[in-house]
Amino acid sequence: MNKKFRLFIYVFLLILISPLFANAGVEGSLVEKMTDLVFQIGVILFAAKLGGFLMKKMDMPSVLGELMMGILIGPYLLGGLPFFGFHNGLFPLVNPEFPVTPELYAFSTVASIILLFHSGLETDLSMFLRFSAKGAIIGIGGVFVSFVSGAWAGSLITGLPIISPVNLFLGVISTATSVGITARILSEQRKMDSPEGVTVLAAAVIDDVLGIIILAIVLGIVSVMTGHGGAVKWSAIGYIALKAIGVWLGFTVLGLFFARKIGNSLKIFNSETSISVMSLGLALILSGIFEKAGLAMIIGAYVMGLSLSRTDLSFVIQEKIHPIQEFFVPIFFCVMGMLVNVNEVLKPDVLIAGVFFSLVGILSKVVGCGIPSLFLNFNLLGAARVGVGMVPRGEVALIMAGIGISAGILSPGQFGVAVLMTLVTTLIPPPVLTILLRKEKRGTRTEMKGSTTVVNVFDFPSYELMTLALTKVIQALKEEGFYLHDMELDHHLYQIRKDDVFLTIHEHADHFEVVSDPEDVFYIKTVVYESLLEVNNTIENLKTMAKPEELKKELSADDNTRVQNSFFKDIHENCIIMNLKGNNKNSILYEMVDLMDNAGKLVDYEECLQAVLDREASMSTGMQNGIAIPHGKTDGVRELVVAIGLKKEGIDFSSLDGQPSKVFIMTLSPKKNTGPHIQFLSSISAILNKPHFIDDLLACPNAASVKELLIREAKEKG
Repeated sequence: MNKKFRLFIYVFLLILISPLFANAGVEGSLVEKMTDLVFQIGVILFAAKLGGFLMKKMDMPSVLGELMMGILIGPYLLGGLPFFGFHNGLFPLVNPEFPVTPELYAFSTVASIILLFHSGLETDLSMFLRFSAKGAIIGIGGVFVSFVSGAWAGSLITGLPIISPVNLFLGVISTATSVGITARILSEQRKMDSPEGVTVLAAAVIDDVLGIIILAIVLGIVSVMTGHGGAVKWSAIGYIALKAIGVWLGFTVLGLFFARKIGNSLKIFNSETSISVMSLGLALILSGIFEKAGLAMIIGAYVMGLSLSRTDLSFVIQEKIHPIQEFFVPIFFCVMGMLVNVNEVLKPDVLIAGVFFSLVGILSKVVGCGIPSLFLNFNLLGAARVGVGMVPRGEVALIMAGIGISAGILSPGQFGVAVLMTLVTTLIPPPVLTILLRKEKRGTRTEMKGSTTVVNVFDFPSYELMTLALTKVIQALKEEGFYLHDMELDHHLYQIRKDDVFLTIHEHADHFEVVSDPEDVFYIKTVVYESLLEVNNTIENLKTMAKPEELKKELSADDNTRVQNSFFKDIHENCIIMNLKGNNKNSILYEMVDLMDNAGKLVDYEECLQAVLDREASMSTGMQNGIAIPHGKTDGVRELVVAIGLKKEGIDFSSLDGQPSKVFIMTLSPKKNTGPHIQFLSSISAILNKPHFIDDLLACPNAASVKELLIREAKEKG
């Protein structure tokens, strides 16, 4: 098991048992409630991160792990178990109708506002306008079929008419689309700019807007029907519908019209962090206004995000509120999981209803979005990609379901059905869509450009040079007044914006790509050219300032060098060889990489070998006093890997003092992951340069004694 993961588990378990040492406060006092809340939030954060981590390990969305952890630690399972300091459990069942405390639900409400605000910020209106016709047709088709199918499925499950509040609400939940999951897959497969990619993203905008409008209307209908004993009063419903659309449309138009003025007003705060916090403050205020107007708070949050998406601040706001999201959003998913009554969900009739509702939810999006695509120049493969891409419900459906149960519209069992549908529709589409996108066949009947953007590729001989150049390019763009957002997917993807100029930079192993409008191509090439000139000047200056051979002689550690003794405990004995067979430099390098590979430490043997050979070709790692430290950075390993080889008679390794090298310490570290590569090299040098230590090392009888000697010396130095 990974060392960091083990540490995480230990901390999580410590947090779980920490309430055992807590003293009970005055029953029901405000101090006690706040103390309970502090414990609850802390446990939720660790539980959510653990669940998300496990899901990512299985290539599944992290939200599923957060939701499942909420179910596990919630009041219906572990949360209701009593222990010292918490007589009713850490997450007691406070009310059978609504199982979590108002304080905890308040946190999840703020989280839902942040989620929808961020969703609005991510909306690409310019792309939506370019593909509005196709997006509108597909989005409307998906929403209509999903709403009707969801309400119909609800009527079969509940036995109530389609027009009943609960079935209307199940229909609303069915309309949701979480395009974030699909966008991640499209990005990973380099299909964001494909006809299917831009069509799905444009349709998702329509989908979100229509879903939010329908939610507002249904909430109004429910309030009217509740006030009239369940009777349908069409005049009142018509008024509510007009009011919902009017309020939403009015604020949206005003927001978009004054978007630039709002953005310029926020810039008076100067600090990007302050700008982002105040924009979130505006989202909270507008959310409150919408709730007071009889609409859901999340609608106001989405409208504010949508308005600010038109400004050049949108990317920087997304990046700066990311830490706030990291705190609040896991709480939201965990709390949603806690609302699931496991006893209800595990009943055969509820499970069957959940599976049925999930199947209807999948088919409704595939049919509702896929069939219209066939009339818009897509073939069967393209239509399938579009349909499957619109299936995930994710966080949007959970927010709607949370509104339903908190308003008393959904029962615990019906809420469980909605959660199960969310899980299934979030779990199934990603692998299916990945398979469909990997097919080389075109998804359209005739050639069709996804957008008017142009891709410029800039190649480099190595990852190090590419990152150096890219850093200069990004710095230059920032100096030009651009705002940057690093999406950090499986690779760095930078979204860069200033006024009406939009750029996207994809980072790869030996090149980066800049996606822009055609009229910005010359500007991009100029920025890259000037940045490369700066890089070249920097390298030339370094050559005159630093002579590698002289610097290498200064690497002999002194007695004051810091040594991290924890590194040596992780060296495996099967990565220590007592008598190397090689008689020259290359054979030694091959032999030690083979040793690592045979121990199961390498992900890609060829990459690791090449990294070591390339580093050795630039300058020998033969030091002084019989020591050689061959090393390299490569994606062929997941973490720091160490091998130790001894050769008593020594070989010529082009060392600094011209003497044969007898002790070889090889290290490999991942390129992109953070890790103690230089720290280890410094620590091992400090030990090996101790007088007579090499003789002690060569005198060791076996691998265990070599490791023991290193650990002992590291402790003394540490």
